[in-house]
Amino acid sequence: MLLEINDFLNNLIWGNILIYLLPALGIFFTVSSRFVQFRYFFKMFHILRDTVHDKEGHISSFQALMLSIAGRVGGGNIAGVAVAITLGGPGSVFWMWIIGLIGMSTSFFECSLAQLYKEKDGEDSCVYRGGPAYYVTKALGQRWLGVIISFLLMITFGFAFNATQSFIITTSFESTFNIPGWISGVALTILFAFAVFGGIKRITKFSEVIVPVMAVGYLLIAAVVIALNIAQIPSLISMIVNEAFNPSSAIGGGLGAVILQGAKRGMFSNEAGLGSAPNVAAVAYVAHPVQQGIVQSFSVFIDTIILCSCTAFIILLSGVYTPGAQGVDGVLLTQNALIEHIGPLGGYFVTIALLLFGFSSILYNYYLAENSLNFFSKGNKVLFTLFRIFVIVLIIWGSQQDLGSIFSFADLSMGLLAVINMIAIALLYKPALQLIRGYDRQIKEGKKPVLRYNDYNEFKIDKEIWKEIVDNINDIRSKDKA
Repeated sequence: MLLEINDFLNNLIWGNILIYLLPALGIFFTVSSRFVQFRYFFKMFHILRDTVHDKEGHISSFQALMLSIAGRVGGGNIAGVAVAITLGGPGSVFWMWIIGLIGMSTSFFECSLAQLYKEKDGEDSCVYRGGPAYYVTKALGQRWLGVIISFLLMITFGFAFNATQSFIITTSFESTFNIPGWISGVALTILFAFAVFGGIKRITKFSEVIVPVMAVGYLLIAAVVIALNIAQIPSLISMIVNEAFNPSSAIGGGLGAVILQGAKRGMFSNEAGLGSAPNVAAVAYVAHPVQQGIVQSFSVFIDTIILCSCTAFIILLSGVYTPGAQGVDGVLLTQNALIEHIGPLGGYFVTIALLLFGFSSILYNYYLAENSLNFFSKGNKVLFTLFRIFVIVLIIWGSQQDLGSIFSFADLSMGLLAVINMIAIALLYKPALQLIRGYDRQIKEGKKPVLRYNDYNEFKIDKEIWKEIVDNINDIRSKDKA
């Protein structure tokens, strides 16, 4: 009965609320910001080059971006795209692109707000904390809502999703390399423990190495596939666009199913609006919140427009996809497609990619859970140590379980989290728009933007934090000029 109630609520939230709420608010944010994700698209590269490095060892914009991509890029890029194509046909890829482009503005808004309302992790710390729980508490004055958000984040990402990622990685290794699940589970647990007991700085260092390797590796293999089939690319894109509006009769549910699958898998993959990425965006040391909003918007583009497209092209160019096929496992479809292109090596590559994607997601998920715990109990070292041990135990436990029902429950908690977060962002669109206007104004003045924190008195921000950041960054810039 509990499973039936869970399924009913999942269908209600994802199929009847979020499927409309996320794109509708995404369009509103896009229009109200005058298409900020496109206006400042190339600004993203300049911001990453202009990263501030100082003796305090703050976490850079690039490191925060890598940690964010580590979470967004995962099994959804390999298995999720395959499921979307299986259930919604090639046309679902087009709607995945649309939801990604719209979601860039949603991510911009939530991550800019996370920066604006962030706080220090301890009096003398150079690490910052923030996210939906923090901005609903400070800006809306609703701490009880922040508590609910933190609880949902903790059980969704820290517990359920991490155990599930462990299960996916170990079963994939057992299937491909015939390594018993408990062996790969122990190895994964030891590596994870080494990372998390080093704190957020070591986690970002891991992500800084893993993410570029996995992303570039996947891009290279996709580039090889595209190069081998270059003559088919124009007709493939034409087919995707045509199927987006005129789906094959083999697709059950018609046009509605195509749009639903593309939108749903796109949202699951890039997480724009779900309230997870802002927790990571808040840790970056930047001169103006808009800078990290722009960078995080870019991570949605990388996830959906680039990496999801890679998987779609690999599958659709292979010939292994059959319209209307039933019971095709997502990972298996992607593996078979890559094997068709480059031989048995393709199957091994998908397994290794799952390891890198999955491990980086585990680190990201853990940070979200730790950030949530910090909201409840700031600076309690004993509690944090016990929490880390518990999450580590869950990794090895998850490697030996079939976690379908747990994953379904996590989908429900994530859906509730998304509804709360999207409503909060909509209520806080005014300070976000003021951030954009202030940033635009300084760009027109020919200045390197910094937050003019005295302009935000009505929005209840921590001016002391921003005074310290702005003064320090201005100091560094003056020394660089000299």
